[in-house]
Amino acid sequence: MTHNFKEFSTNAIFNIGNETDLLQFKKAKQCEFYTFIWAKSEAIAIIIDSVPFTIQPHSILALTPIQYLQYIDGNDATVYQFNQEFYCIKDHDQEVSCVGILFFGNTNIPIIHLDASEQLKFETLHDVFIDELETKDNIQAEMLRMLMSRFIIKSTRLLKAKEGIVETPKSSKVDLLREFNFLVEQHFKTEHSVSFYAEKLFKSPKTLSNNFAKLNRSPLQIIHQRIVLEAQRLLSYTDKTAKEIAYDIGFEDASHLSRLFKKHTTLSPSDYKKRLNTSS
Repeated sequence: MTHNFKEFSTNAIFNIGNETDLLQFKKAKQCEFYTFIWAKSEAIAIIIDSVPFTIQPHSILALTPIQYLQYIDGNDATVYQFNQEFYCIKDHDQEVSCVGILFFGNTNIPIIHLDASEQLKFETLHDVFIDELETKDNIQAEMLRMLMSRFIIKSTRLLKAKEGIVETPKSSKVDLLREFNFLVEQHFKTEHSVSFYAEKLFKSPKTLSNNFAKLNRSPLQIIHQRIVLEAQRLLSYTDKTAKEIAYDIGFEDASHLSRLFKKHTTLSPSDYKKRLNTSS
């Protein structure tokens, strides 16, 4: 059963559904909403940005509106979807600290595995969600936003623990990583140099590199990975040429993007496109 909430004054939308709501993605398309897919007792097979992926049982996967999703197979799932008008990730980040980790982390697909204890906690939270969706009063919207805030906080904490991200009151490295990731998401199409982001963060490029040393990737690698990901999306889901895509991502010379793309994927953009056409 699908539960829907819409606030007409703000155009806020929040939905809770199940695996049948994934059928709209039998053909790949952008999510359009912030989306959590919770695989319950069975694995869920999907494709994200042209990459096959399996959500293992008792795991939650987070997607942003710009990502392309294709549902392949699997039952027994809970799906949460909401738009920016319902819950603005950026505006609420001071409360939930998820930008750059749970959403817009740029490098890894965020997947959270729930042990038996966490399964019970999330099931309880889900029951409260359903109860609020069935309660029509003038504070329903605020209650649902509070519950989503809790859901995001819990998910982010578990993801940080999984990734080995340790926060201390005296450490700002995690916040620096999050801010950097989100800046890259905002500017990667026009700004490809570490110096631009360092200036925005009031740091030197060297300081940024030193802070990211333990992550096994440099600031420049994160920028390049985001550029390549966008190129892969456009090659997979649009009819744009490699030259048009290069221009869209801020390269005046398509050969520059081609070299970067090949370095990360071992294929040129044109060969990548041919492989996609062959496999489809």
